[in-house]
Amino acid sequence: MRIAIFTEVFLPKIDGVVTRLLGTLDQLHDMGHEAVVFAPGHPPARYAGFRVEPVRSISFKPWYPELKLGLPTERIATTMERFEPHVVHAVNPVWLAAWGTMAATRRNLPLLASFHTDVPEYATRLGLEWITDTSTRWVRYMHNRAEVNLCTSGPMVKRAQEAGIRNVGLWPRAVDTQTYSPENYSQSMRERLTGGNPDDPLVLYVGRLSKEKDLDVCRGMLEHLPANTRLAMVGSGPHKAQLEAMFAGSNTVFTGYMSGQDLAAAYASADAFVFPSTTETLGLVALESLASGVPVVGARAGGIPYAVADERTGFLFEPGNSAEAAHKISLLLDNRSLREKMARAGREQAQEWGWRTATEALVGFYESAIDLHRYAPKSLVGRLRS
Repeated sequence: MRIAIFTEVFLPKIDGVVTRLLGTLDQLHDMGHEAVVFAPGHPPARYAGFRVEPVRSISFKPWYPELKLGLPTERIATTMERFEPHVVHAVNPVWLAAWGTMAATRRNLPLLASFHTDVPEYATRLGLEWITDTSTRWVRYMHNRAEVNLCTSGPMVKRAQEAGIRNVGLWPRAVDTQTYSPENYSQSMRERLTGGNPDDPLVLYVGRLSKEKDLDVCRGMLEHLPANTRLAMVGSGPHKAQLEAMFAGSNTVFTGYMSGQDLAAAYASADAFVFPSTTETLGLVALESLASGVPVVGARAGGIPYAVADERTGFLFEPGNSAEAAHKISLLLDNRSLREKMARAGREQAQEWGWRTATEALVGFYESAIDLHRYAPKSLVGRLRS
């Protein structure tokens, strides 16, 4: 099968969407499929043996400077004509991926779209309430041009359906349990994350340092935890300076961006993982923490309850409730046997979430999109794409 993938984000940027794409492309290569990726900015020329077509872009400043908005270019049409895809996959069809939906429509090609970011919710959290209604209509319009739509968690399937998106399926979660493992525990990494106090309790956060991640909850959480509790924040983002000022005087270490073995060691060297965000469609970092044998304490919002089994692989707390988050963290820090029990359960669960299984399911959805496009009456196709 030949697949044309249009994505709003790709390497060198790393986030949950990019990580899912990379794992998927690795599997598509191993399964013998062909793909071309259209990505904004300055991506690598190839990944997993597949061509990556760079698309000129502009930065979404000042709200989200890391996000590159791809612009239409003649190279999209030229590459599509040469590649002759069997199906088009639009990853978050908002800007560049929206051009992918249009390219599929113009060429009468089967289209699958996947929903990874709740754009209207992000707009609200970034202070762009004036585009919330417009973005909701735009996202619904773009997704409903596809034969098949996918979400990465059960709650987001429901959210998409409530937003009026049709033909929504579940793209199974997946995590790399070879890269992320309890075996990556590192005493030297723990010393780094605790500021030289490795015997103190250590709570970890990994992700973007931005307003919509609700990291102020962690500041309040520390006020309710023992004075020797350490918090390590791994990542970077536009809110970093404000957060460093907010956490000044607390036992918090800001490490900056990590990847590879350092990131794997950071996960495995913590006692608990905190995830206060309410805007996640899944929360891949939660899966990576569970794979590393570290229980997760996360907000009961978005896709996090789909990633974390409450009272089995971690705990959930009411969004924004710092005191409850601290209480759930304390249950883990104060009870080693409970922590180890949840760590084992999380690792066992993560081992069920393989990339091959998730990608085989995706290929099945590609085939469904092709069949729907091929066999649906023209009037039905028109309604689906209106």
